[in-house]
Order: sequence, then C-alpha cells, then structure tokens
Amino acid sequence: MESKLQASELHSTKIDNKKVNYLQRGEGDPVILTHGLAASLHDWDDLLPALASAGYTGYTLDLLGHGESHKPEDHTHYTVDTVFSHFEEWIESLNRPEPMIMVGHSLGGGLSLMYALRHPERVRALVLVNPFYHIKQLPLALQSVFLKQLLNSKILSLTPYPVFRFFVDMTSFQYYIGHRESHVLPEHIRYQTALDYKRASSGIYNIPRTLPDITLDLSRLHQPTLLLWGNRDQTLAPASFEELARSLPNLRGKHSLPICGHVPHQCHPEVFNPYVMDFLKTL
Repeated sequence: MESKLQASELHSTKIDNKKVNYLQRGEGDPVILTHGLAASLHDWDDLLPALASAGYTGYTLDLLGHGESHKPEDHTHYTVDTVFSHFEEWIESLNRPEPMIMVGHSLGGGLSLMYALRHPERVRALVLVNPFYHIKQLPLALQSVFLKQLLNSKILSLTPYPVFRFFVDMTSFQYYIGHRESHVLPEHIRYQTALDYKRASSGIYNIPRTLPDITLDLSRLHQPTLLLWGNRDQTLAPASFEELARSLPNLRGKHSLPICGHVPHQCHPEVFNPYVMDFLKTL
C-alpha cells in the first residue's frame, strides 16, 4: 500500500553546507533505512509505516546526489567515500545516542555494512536487502562500464521521464504460460522508480567503481543480521548473497523471495515486511 506522507514528517538539514533531505516517522528505538543507487527515501514507503506502528522511529534519507538532497555538479565528487561521509554525518546529526538498527538495500546495504564496521558500538542490528558489497556482484558488462570514470554522462540528465519509465516497465514485466502477463511491481512503485532515476544526478554512476572490498572484514560483524533478497535479481548475482551469508558471524536469518528481482521490499511488501518485523522482535 502506498504511504501517505505528512508534511511534519519531512525534514532537511545541512552537512558541510550540503542539503540532506530525510523523513522521520514514529516514536521509539531508531531504525535507519537506506536506499540503493538511483533510488530515494520513497523506497521505504511500505516498511516505514509498519515500523512506526510497531513502536520504532524510522529515519530514511535521500543519499548524496539522489532525490532532493545535494547534487554536486563535479562528477568526480561522486565516490563511496563522499556518499558515506554525507550519510555518516547525517546519522550523527540525528542525536540518537542509543545503538541503531540499520536497514539497507543494494548500495544502502553496502553503506550499512561499512557503517557497522567503522562504528560497531553504534549498530544494534543489520537488515540487508540485496546488498551491494563488491563490484564483482555485477554482470561482467556492467563491471566494465562502472570501472571506468564516467565524466561525460549529460545524456542521462537529458533523458526524458518516459524513457526511464519504459525501462522500468520492461524490467518489471513478467510472462506466464498461457499468455497471461503482469507486472511484478505496482503502478505507483514503477512511477516513483522512474521519477527517481530521472531526478538523480548522472554523476552517481561513478560511485560503484569506488566501492571498497570489505569481504575480508565481514568476520568482524557481530551484530544480529537478517539477509533478504529477490531470487530473480538481474543487477546483482543472487549467488553472491548466499556467499555473504556464509561470511556473517551472527546471521539470524536469510530468506529469498522467489519471484522478486532487485527490489523485494517493493515487489512483495506483504511477504517482506513480516520477515523484518519478526526479526526485530528477537532483538
């Protein structure tokens, strides 16, 4: 179900004079929800109300270069380090002294892992959704593209919304025996996804090539962790999530959603959300 946002829930702050657009809902223990590449805080429109109803405070932001947050004009400024610094300082600006639950999808999952490694005392638990933690998770064709610095990507910023919408619709389309056809993602999700692609800075596509290899550090993560993924992910290799599961010392649960792709939290929230809420009850 689409979330209706209240004006009082939307906030903005400045980190080093760079705007951070974010949403806060609910009262209780803090949960930080972080979206993936070319997405926005609207990624969590289905999970956020469930968290608030269960007695948590959910915080979700537009990462640097995304949504309504700051977008540097110089594309060389788009690295994992700059995005992480923006993210890290925003978390500190919330002034929540207690350890937080980190929920991250794709790039947001990678940032959540990095935050837990750098600030283990600040993280109570992790929920990782199709996490992007190593460049080799990408198909070889995408690896070759992302490993090159993309300085001239103005064509992306000039691309009209209908082109992005066509791409989103086609990747969401499912074919069935008997000529029955449908979309995995609801209409409002496809609309928002294409809008997020359109309004993101084209410089964000430089971020993946700067992703550090944290695989050797995973053994230091002792926070309770839940791992969820869509088994039809065409962006990140599903086998990489099983590999990650074997490296996490305190994995409390792992679940794949068989018919979902890269965004299981949006594909079937009625299945996804109970996995998260049941995990949180065990903490």
